[in-house]
Amino acid sequence: MAAVPCRSELCRDSLPTPIDRARAQLEAGRGTVDQGRGHYGVAVATIVDKDAAVDLLRSEYRALAELGASLTAAQWDTPTCLPGWTVRDVLSHVIGAEAMLLGDPTPDVDISHLTHMRNPIAEANEVWVEALRGASGEEMVERLEDVTGRRLVLLDAMDQAAFDAPSWTPAGRDETYGRFMRIRHYDCYLHEQDMRVALGLPHRETVEDLSSALDEVATGLGYIVGRRAALPDGSRVRIELGGAVPRTYLVQVDGRAAVVDALDGVPTVTLELGASRYLRLTGGRHDPGVAPGDGVVITGDRRLGEQMVANMSFTM
Repeated sequence: MAAVPCRSELCRDSLPTPIDRARAQLEAGRGTVDQGRGHYGVAVATIVDKDAAVDLLRSEYRALAELGASLTAAQWDTPTCLPGWTVRDVLSHVIGAEAMLLGDPTPDVDISHLTHMRNPIAEANEVWVEALRGASGEEMVERLEDVTGRRLVLLDAMDQAAFDAPSWTPAGRDETYGRFMRIRHYDCYLHEQDMRVALGLPHRETVEDLSSALDEVATGLGYIVGRRAALPDGSRVRIELGGAVPRTYLVQVDGRAAVVDALDGVPTVTLELGASRYLRLTGGRHDPGVAPGDGVVITGDRRLGEQMVANMSFTM
């Protein structure tokens, strides 16, 4: 994959580090690109416009840097909804993910005392989080601007063909590099909101950011309804999103849950909520003082509606 340099890092004689294992996973996927199908039942193009995606990442990197620059020393240590992570730790994760894609040297820290990681990429993230726990706010912003600046140089130099090339992604192996970068925007945008919620700040909602993030979540709707929420066969689901980016999603469970253009009957359950609340729920975020059903209007089968609201997370 073009943006994951330092392939020689995978050829060490010593035992692989978490970063090595994550890089190996990033390098592993190759295959034919399916341009017309999402992995979990919604038709989405995996061919992502390169200029639009890079502009979104540029804007997101800038928003994170500006947020970091505005924080006091005490605010950096504010706990977030992510177990064990402060505001500093969340930004450390973003820095580490971009540094890993650049092939930067792995921090030499011990994470053997940590037991919550479930995959090599999670281990790699925790290495960077642990390494930056002593960094000042100013150092954090400098590190962020350094890695994102270097990433943007590489991204700006790519053409559409490079974005359309086959690539591993967290959503699956047979995808495009453009899809991978849309996922990177989704991850960074979600983490920006993690920081904002923890600090008592309003969500930063733009049509462009919300639209891209919602497009990414839409690829998992069949999985959310059929596997995570485990709605029974015959269920008909309508999701109405309000706010800056109104959307309607329709899902039918006929043996397997799938997004459809029209339901063949009355919805079994309808959920009405704002786009940002939807992103928090599908991102597995349980914010302090916020019950899963807060901000959600359920009509139809209330039991199934509550079952779905409580099980909407599709992120790793």
